[in-house]
Amino acid sequence: MAVTLPCLRSLVGVLALAALVPTAGISAAAEQPSAHPSVVGGTQASTSTYPFMVFLTNTTGFQFCGGTLVKPNKVVTAAHCTINQTAAGIRVVAGRDDKQSTAGIVANVSKIWIHPSYTDATVGSDVSVLTLSTNLNFGTLPVAASTDTALYAEGTNTLILGWGDTTEGGAASRYLLQAMVPLTSDATCKTAYSQYNASAMVCAGYPQGGTDTCQGDSGGPLIAGGKLIGITSWGQGCAEAGFPGIYTRVITYSSLINQQLAAAQADAPAGS
Repeated sequence: MAVTLPCLRSLVGVLALAALVPTAGISAAAEQPSAHPSVVGGTQASTSTYPFMVFLTNTTGFQFCGGTLVKPNKVVTAAHCTINQTAAGIRVVAGRDDKQSTAGIVANVSKIWIHPSYTDATVGSDVSVLTLSTNLNFGTLPVAASTDTALYAEGTNTLILGWGDTTEGGAASRYLLQAMVPLTSDATCKTAYSQYNASAMVCAGYPQGGTDTCQGDSGGPLIAGGKLIGITSWGQGCAEAGFPGIYTRVITYSSLINQQLAAAQADAPAGS
């Protein structure tokens, strides 16, 4: 197999261009398959159905990653979305399907936690927790626990969500999108990616490709059994045959994540 360069699924690298780029959407996927797919196998979704789904912007409003609200003031996202960022430079937007609208709430970030072992998404530990400056009155998504190993079985149908690029190297989606993709076996993923680490990662996608997360979807959720089991991380291109998307295996990091969430009360804004 030819050696290919892995591709992170965030738009952090283009933040310097934010002032020149209109605030557009991002692509991803859908819980109910549609006869009229609109993006990388995905369909339009709503934060009224998925209230835990948020996106990250810089101070100019440029959306570069997704995230999952797991406590009223805690968001789980990817480490490669927040590395070298400052809390003052990130905003979390909740309750907004259309990125060009003013719906929902824009929250400031007061603290960034990045897994202490993180160096690169292709190595693992691609997980970060943001503490918000205010509590958000939206639904939250439970984090997979150490006992949820069955949720990672090959063939499990999982939900992906995001505002990322609608095609590999293409334009972004203005609206939140959703799709379903099955988990692959570790052996399948290792065949596609020599860097694959089964203890740190999990793969999802169809052998023929066609449905996947893409750039701008990083940090968003991979959901099964009503729980956050993965975090959109990296992959070869987007929706390519033979190259499933790679997600952080949340169950491996649930203990450290929960330590951050346990601090939710201590970190909660005064009077909340």
